[in-house]
Amino acid sequence: MKTLIKEKRNELYITQEELAHKLNVSRQTIISLEKGKYKPSLILAHKLAQTFNCTIEDLFIFEGDENIK
Repeated sequence: MKTLIKEKRNELYITQEELAHKLNVSRQTIISLEKGKYKPSLILAHKLAQTFNCTIEDLFIFEGDENIK
């Protein structure tokens, strides 16, 4: 799964630490999310979308076998 979290975060000029604090998660969680190594809970995905004023689908791009066939 590819994410656009880093791009959205950079558009708002906020650091990983600031985003982590806002979402009440660790900076390591933000790093893992940005690298696509961590799949967030639905609640965290929703909080991210609210933070960036977009939809969950705008943040997460499902590829390959993650898509419904």
